[in-house]
Formats: sequence, C-alpha cells, structure tokens
Amino acid sequence: MELYPAIDLYQGKAVRLFRGDYDNMTVYSHCPEEIARDFAAAGAERIHLVDLEGAKSGRPENLAAISKILAATSAKAQVGGGIRDLDSGISRVILGTAAVTDLGFLEAALSRYGEAIAVGVDIKDGFVAIKGWTETSTQSAEGFFGKMEAMGVKTVICTDISRDGAMAGTNRELYRQLAQRYRLDLIASGGVSSLEDVAALKEMGLHGAIIGKAYYIGALDLKQAVEVAR
Repeated sequence: MELYPAIDLYQGKAVRLFRGDYDNMTVYSHCPEEIARDFAAAGAERIHLVDLEGAKSGRPENLAAISKILAATSAKAQVGGGIRDLDSGISRVILGTAAVTDLGFLEAALSRYGEAIAVGVDIKDGFVAIKGWTETSTQSAEGFFGKMEAMGVKTVICTDISRDGAMAGTNRELYRQLAQRYRLDLIASGGVSSLEDVAALKEMGLHGAIIGKAYYIGALDLKQAVEVAR
C-alpha cells in the first residue's frame, strides 16, 4: 500500500483544518518545503498536497509554495485544489469540484492525461462536498463512485470529512465497503491516526492512505507507518 503524508497549504503555510472548517485552522509551518524534506527522511516516496484556497476558488493560489515543495524532494506528488494541468514535477492531479460539476472537463482530462488524473471524493452526510468542503452537492457518494468507475477513472481519493483532523480513527467500514464494491484504486483520507489504521487499510487491499494531523501532532511515527504500509 502506498502512503501519502500530506501538506495542506493556506497562504503559503502548512496548516490543518478540523473537519474541513476553515475557521478552525492550525498553522504548523511557514516553510512547507522543510516538512517535505522531513517526509523524505522518514522514507516517504509520495506526498499529497492540497491548495486549500485553490479548492474554494477553483484556481491555483499556492503555486509558489508547491514549487518549493517539489524542488525540495524527489517524492512523487499528487496535488489538488484548483489545479487543472500537469505542471512540471506534479505526478498526479486531483480533480474535486470540477469532477462533480463538469463531467465534460473530467472526460477531457482523462482522455489527455489518463492515469495521471485522480478524483477526490469528499463525503459529508452521504453526499459529495465541493468547493473546499464549503458546499454539499446533490450527488450521493454511492452514485458518484459508480459514475467515476463507469467513466474509467482509475484512482479515487476518498475523504470522510467527519473524521478529518478529529484523531478518532479512520472510517474502516466505509473503506471496506467501497473496496468490495468498486474496481478503483482507492486512497483513504481522513482520520488515519495510528499504525493500526494503516495496517487495517492495507489488509483491506486499499491502494493507499493519507496521513495528516497524526503526523503533525506526533501521534504517529511516519517511518514506522511507511514500513507497515509496505
């Protein structure tokens, strides 16, 4: 299983939100590229980057910070939050709101970039959230997963917003059901807070898992988590 330590960016800083609440934000570093170097030192070969401002506006807002991070590490980076093109150094683009509101754009992106496109499915009360989690669409999560599979999407990053940043453990039952139902490379996000979570997701056969707050508060040793995932 692939492990993705995460850096969420806001005004060029590394931050974490609590359950997607922009008014409940903790700043962890003014130099996110240093965190990326720490990830690499722990053995992480991949990294998950989110432009939080870009997720709301629909256009990149933290490109300077992203460029510094990409220059600081050789890790493969998947990037979401207003990103629309595979710029130099980005291995995979994550489409969130655009995948929900503009299927034509998603189809064109898949045709052009193929497996370098991932779709982010952020679940709130059974529905897909959009615009940086500030709005909830009318699209049910279950129906959306089926639609993505039918369109030929390979990788889906699924976040249970209720677990994100809450340090209450990941929603194992949700991911177990999704892994059994859909033929997708599923990456779990939200609430992955222990080595037991990592081991459980690996046992389910998930493609990957994202580590966020647990790393920043020292609740999970990234080097050990990488070893468990492997």
